[in-house]
Amino acid sequence: MTIRGRVWIVLAAALAVVSGCKQASRPDEGVWALVDGTPITRVEVDKYYHTQLNPDAPEPSQDEALSLKLNILDQLVNNHILLEKAKKLGLQAADGEVEDKFTEFKSPYTEDAFQRQLKARGYTVDDLRADIRQQLSIQKVINHEVVAKIAVSDQDVQDFYKQNRAQFNVTEPQYRIAQIVITPHKDPGLRNRKNDDATTDAEARRKAAALEQQLSTGADFSAVAMDYSEDPASAGSGGDLGYVPESSLSQSDPMLKKTVLSLKPGQISGVIVLRDSYRILKLVAKEAPGQRDLNDPSVQQSIRDNIHNRKEQLLRAAYLAIARNDAKITNYLAQQVVESAGKLPVVVTPKATGDASFGK
Repeated sequence: MTIRGRVWIVLAAALAVVSGCKQASRPDEGVWALVDGTPITRVEVDKYYHTQLNPDAPEPSQDEALSLKLNILDQLVNNHILLEKAKKLGLQAADGEVEDKFTEFKSPYTEDAFQRQLKARGYTVDDLRADIRQQLSIQKVINHEVVAKIAVSDQDVQDFYKQNRAQFNVTEPQYRIAQIVITPHKDPGLRNRKNDDATTDAEARRKAAALEQQLSTGADFSAVAMDYSEDPASAGSGGDLGYVPESSLSQSDPMLKKTVLSLKPGQISGVIVLRDSYRILKLVAKEAPGQRDLNDPSVQQSIRDNIHNRKEQLLRAAYLAIARNDAKITNYLAQQVVESAGKLPVVVTPKATGDASFGK
């Protein structure tokens, strides 16, 4: 999960008002958990819960809602524990780090859009900065206590390749493609860095021509895609679609396939006019079919990344389990769900308004 996706979870914990240690046996009404005497409340959980709801989807059932709230509460417990670790280890984020991340977080939105999103959730700019500080502090703990202890040896790489050799046999040509997409209609899910969105066909044509001109004068394709592409799925990654097999190209628009096959690695196409969009493509790389050897640097790097990610997930889970063992945790929500056989009385709370995908 990215900082933007995680930021609202920690913010819910950051906004808690702690008025002293509570007795675990008889919590105040609305306290759903205690972590070393610090309460986590229904209000905190509900605040984040509402940001996860799709306003266009049906309301979740009570069972689904309770399951999600239990997961959110568990994450808030973990966040509290890791923040305490950050304090003990002296790993709190510095002011400069917080400001850099705040700027990055805010960059996809205009000032008005950003303020509307904060207001819809009852957050302030100061709340957001405090939350970012906490999330960065948590990541520092993970880096110090988990990531720094991971080592991937050459023998690990060789063993993985031997056990998974078939994974590196390319059965057909593959094309690594990046794209810039411009559509003639407004997209509420748009997430490019300039918050730039064409709303008519004339605007889309002018925008596509302007971006083509930028690229022809040497502008970086990835940066232009992050700034202006209207594809929510790929704009954030510079338009990168990864490797696409030739058989998948055959199932796409014939014009797209023809354009990809005409490009050499590194080349950028002109504007492609499709039924519902305008696109500019870049062929980043091409792989011919055949067995990829272990001596291939890209194979070695992909194996190292794979092993590293697996070890990080394992060590992170183990570290958090130990940290939870050292904490005193009482989950009152879980107790109530079990005692009521899943029929916990529902307290009606106002449903959040605004774009529930903000921050993802």
